[in-house]
Amino acid sequence: MVTLQEGDKAPTFSGKDQDGNKISLADYKGKKLILYFYSEAGSPTCTIESCNLRDNYSLLKKKGFEVLGVSPDDVKTQKKFEIKYKLPFPLIADNEHLITGLYGVRDMKKLFGREYMGILRTTFIIDENGIIRKIFHKPKNKAHAEEIVKAWNEN
Repeated sequence: MVTLQEGDKAPTFSGKDQDGNKISLADYKGKKLILYFYSEAGSPTCTIESCNLRDNYSLLKKKGFEVLGVSPDDVKTQKKFEIKYKLPFPLIADNEHLITGLYGVRDMKKLFGREYMGILRTTFIIDENGIIRKIFHKPKNKAHAEEIVKAWNEN
């Protein structure tokens, strides 16, 4: 498994968002990017986290951040998630696990004693030069935007 650290160059990627548009890391060159990985569109924890980013989107934009979500869901599922929760940012469909593999966020998980491969909720803050400045493992789903802004201001 890939283990990225703060200060590493962010791995380049490309994928299709909920509208079928191709999106790549290069699209965010010169911008600060919140790249968040979630396990499943519509699951309770991932929905709370995504809605927190939505509710604080104007603040994040004011601070110069772009937001991009990635999950193993397909394009159609990502589109339903965007519409249902009025998410104002792109959501990449990574159902082939290419991006989650590059970022090392796909690993064994355990639920009710059963082990399975899943996505570890993780957020990477990538600066204007493509460098990972902060990594949040298990972000605070109800206060994720706030913890991002606080951590960025401390740097």
